[in-house]
Amino acid sequence: MNHLLRFLIAAAVGACGPAGAAGDHGHMHATPASAAPASAPAQGPGVPKVEGAWVRSAVAGQSGTGAFMRLTARQATQLVGASTPVAGIAEVHEMKMEGDVMRMRAVPKLDLPAGQTLELKPGGYHIMLQELKQPLAKGATVPLTLVFRDAKGVESKLELKLPVAAVPPGGAAIPMDGHKH
Repeated sequence: MNHLLRFLIAAAVGACGPAGAAGDHGHMHATPASAAPASAPAQGPGVPKVEGAWVRSAVAGQSGTGAFMRLTARQATQLVGASTPVAGIAEVHEMKMEGDVMRMRAVPKLDLPAGQTLELKPGGYHIMLQELKQPLAKGATVPLTLVFRDAKGVESKLELKLPVAAVPPGGAAIPMDGHKH
């Protein structure tokens, strides 16, 4: 693992609130640790810059949570996968309103246009961590590997260690009730 670029990602997406809400929904090497900086420089032309990364905390019995961050690619790139050792499944997900219902679904890839920042956030695109293997306490860190594919089809991995928090760094809680998968 690239020790320079590790962050913790285990954030609960609103539908996966603390009580293990219905519809709860990652693979990697777990390393307990102190929180790393919430940003990391890109490692080569095909690896985006990561900023403000965090994972929402999860209590015992909760089966899913989410990871959030801002990604800025220098060249057109796609986010095509994720893994973490703290969850059985890690997927790129999208949440969007369909009528008056918030829906969430896995997406096979997420386009990162050159020079533009894409925010993975509660209520939008995010990394969904499902089948959690342990509670994720505020202040812990979670290892997360992101997989990117450039325009030539070459894949690269970025290994992060993300802080676990109940709310975004420097932000307030984001209510996410009233939606279904």
